[in-house]
Amino acid sequence: MSSLPSPGTRRPPAPTGPTGPTPVPAGVRVRAATRADLGRVAAIAAPFVRDTCVTFEEEVWDVPAWERKLDDVTARGLPFLVAEVDGPPGPDGTGHPVVAGYAYASAWRPKPAYRHTAEDTIYLDPDHTGHGIGTALLGALLDACVSAGVRQVVSVVADVPEAAGSLPLHRRFGFVETGRLTAVGFKHGRWVDTILLQRSL
Repeated sequence: MSSLPSPGTRRPPAPTGPTGPTPVPAGVRVRAATRADLGRVAAIAAPFVRDTCVTFEEEVWDVPAWERKLDDVTARGLPFLVAEVDGPPGPDGTGHPVVAGYAYASAWRPKPAYRHTAEDTIYLDPDHTGHGIGTALLGALLDACVSAGVRQVVSVVADVPEAAGSLPLHRRFGFVETGRLTAVGFKHGRWVDTILLQRSL
C-alpha cells in the first residue's frame, strides 16, 4: 500500500516546463536579496501601502519587519529577489547600484499540504517602470520557484487601476485567471475585489 510523504520529508519530482531564461535588459541585474537591500525594499513598498489599495497591508513595514520577511521566505527555501540598476553618477563619475524593484515567493497557505504552492509578490519603484524590469524579475522568480520544487504559483491582484499593469505582466508568463473574490478587502474607505491568477510550473 502506498503512502503519502510526511510533510517536509521530500519534495515531488522537479516540475516540467521551466520558464527558460528571461532576457534581462541591459544595465539590469537580478539577484538574491540581502539584508543590505531592505532599506530600499521598504522605501519602494511604503507608498503602495500608504497611498493605494494595491496591497491590503495597512501598516508600513520598517526594515526589521522586512528582515523577518526575508528570513521567513528563505527559511522555506523560496526566492526573494531584487533588481538593481546603475544610479546617477556620483562624485567619482560612476553610477552606484540602486534597487529598482523586488519580488518574492511566499507560502500560499499555512496547512502543510499546500507546501508546493507559492504566492508571488512583485513591486517596482515607479521611477523604473516601463524598462522591462518587471519582466526580468518575474521571469527570474519563476525560474527560482522551479528550482525550489514549487508546482503552482498563485498571484492575488487587487482589482484597482493602480494594479492594472500586473495582469498583462502575469499573463505574459502564462498565468491564467482562475477566480475572483468579491469585496474581500476594505481600505481607504472602499471595498476591493481581488483577481486570482495561477500558473503551473
